[in-house]
Amino acid sequence: MSYETAVAQMYALGQELAQTPSHKFDLAHMRVLLMALGHPENRFPTVLVAGTNGKGSTAATLASILQASGLKTGVYTSPHLIRINERIRLNGAPIDDEDFTVLHDVVDRTAERLVSENDLPWHPSFFEMLTAMAFEYFARSRPDIVVLEVGMGGRLDATNVVEPCLSIITDISLDHQKYLGETIGEIAREKAGIIRPKGVVVTLPQLPEANDVIGNAILDAGARAVNAVPYVPPLSPGSGDYILASTQKPDSDGPRMRYPMQVLGREIVVESSLVGRHQLRNLALVIAAAEELHGQGIIQITPQTIAQGIRETRWPGRFHVIPAAKDHPEYVLDVAHNPAGAWALRSTLSSSYPNLGNGRELTMVFGVMRDKAVQEITEILFPMAGNVVVTHAKNPRSAAPAEIRQAAARVAAGINIEEAEDVASALDQARKLAGQDGLIVVTGSIYVVGEAMRMLDVRI
Repeated sequence: MSYETAVAQMYALGQELAQTPSHKFDLAHMRVLLMALGHPENRFPTVLVAGTNGKGSTAATLASILQASGLKTGVYTSPHLIRINERIRLNGAPIDDEDFTVLHDVVDRTAERLVSENDLPWHPSFFEMLTAMAFEYFARSRPDIVVLEVGMGGRLDATNVVEPCLSIITDISLDHQKYLGETIGEIAREKAGIIRPKGVVVTLPQLPEANDVIGNAILDAGARAVNAVPYVPPLSPGSGDYILASTQKPDSDGPRMRYPMQVLGREIVVESSLVGRHQLRNLALVIAAAEELHGQGIIQITPQTIAQGIRETRWPGRFHVIPAAKDHPEYVLDVAHNPAGAWALRSTLSSSYPNLGNGRELTMVFGVMRDKAVQEITEILFPMAGNVVVTHAKNPRSAAPAEIRQAAARVAAGINIEEAEDVASALDQARKLAGQDGLIVVTGSIYVVGEAMRMLDVRI
């Protein structure tokens, strides 16, 4: 089997899941598959990260700290921007095509046998297959530790078969209501499913409804909570903004945040390319988790390796800045596929580009999946822009440009909204509208951002 065939078969499973979504939510089936593979998920220590927003940034940053501390580190995240291999990484490098193909064959053959013998009622889903492949890859590679990002929810997510050293819960907001529930409390209940009896969970205060659910889940499990509040830097007096707001350094590829922090009894300077006030909370969770792992004797870290790991973290597509060049203006690429992500982007743009609307115009390229809160997201983001080019990714779940325009009707006055049949056309239109001195923001779905990054030749 070729790599291309393996990837095509995986995407075909994704199409089947769209038609029968209930197939995803059954951990018993995942355990049957893993038992047949010899339980690869039990052969390495793990950290499990759940939440609505920030879990990918948190997983990537913690993995970077662990790697900077000399540990052979695996990380499993989703979804991907450009290539499916991005989801499974070892010491920062994605799984290669040959390993991906071999592992797909191993897991797929095992799954087919289990179905034929009636041990499974149907073939595992896209995400179950990929998670099993990741577990098998890490079991064979023998990492010191693996950071796992939950795909959706937590309680019934395929990653939740592991027994983690600790669990991390990032910020919770409304998203995936079709699967997780219509309220913050219901969604929090699914996320809290990663908390283990007598385990350890790192989190921060959230919305009251989420706090109640998480707090009760910790009490019911007899777990120990690690509060990351001491690692959130105070706001600048009277400014309402974060300490040492994002600054452009001559040798950097975009804005960065810098602020002092006490870690393991010593002061370090936290410097991160993941900018925005929301990232301060993610960084606090990461630092608290790293200190907890150190305190458990699982890893040995120093203040210097924490600072190094944060500084070296790369998480593309999250306020990813491409500086202006001779043939194009400045770009910002940022995934903002739910209202909380949209507010985070709006806040970070306002802080990083205070002259927007005052001599510098913003042109936005936007596309999103139709099952998202399209109207609310457009009402948050579109008023920042002078021009908006609405488009859609090559994904059957994508909202059509006309659907997006209709959803944005309440805020359309005074904004030039144009439609583009695909992301490539949208980028061309945006360049013409922005001119050399404008700012183009590509946002919405991760699939739109990923396609734009491919066309702009951004390395992952």
